[in-house]
Amino acid sequence: MTSSENRRISDLGTLRAIAHPLRMRLYRALFVARTATASQLAEQVDEAVSLVSYHLRKLAEHGLIEEAEPQSSDGRERWWQPSSYGVALHEEDVSGNPEMAAASDAFGRTINEQRIELHRRFMDERLTWSEEWRSAVISSEWLPRLTAAELASLGKELDTLLKKYDQAARAAEAAGDTEGRENVAVHLHGFPYRGV
Repeated sequence: MTSSENRRISDLGTLRAIAHPLRMRLYRALFVARTATASQLAEQVDEAVSLVSYHLRKLAEHGLIEEAEPQSSDGRERWWQPSSYGVALHEEDVSGNPEMAAASDAFGRTINEQRIELHRRFMDERLTWSEEWRSAVISSEWLPRLTAAELASLGKELDTLLKKYDQAARAAEAAGDTEGRENVAVHLHGFPYRGV
């Protein structure tokens, strides 16, 4: 059963497991699909089923995904699902540990590169989406002057708001309301900087 909470990653092995670019793509694809087989995921990421199966097993070894109830009568198929709502990495689990810091940086860069590619693909395909979807797209930047505590508070509020929308959408979808629904990526970054 998928936990409704984020999985806190606090050990080096788990962090290295998910920092792998293909595993992160598989984790994201599985999160979107909710449940899938290695064959289905292999099609999405354009990789061999055997390679995808290997990486899914590695994610499962670290408790990031788990076996799901079969969605078909084919008993040979192994179904997977995320084991939690998402993953979280806390600075206190990283600081003071150079190996964890390096793995955390690799994880962050992997996620960021994949987010950029996802947005780039949308920009390339933008005109294939309806005017309604193009008008709904959010593209904003804010540059407030905040304290660290204010930034942390803002992050918690945004997280709560996004979870509210996601959970309402999942409930509606579970009730059969799928008309007009698409996968939507919302990427937020909040960090201090000096100079532009």
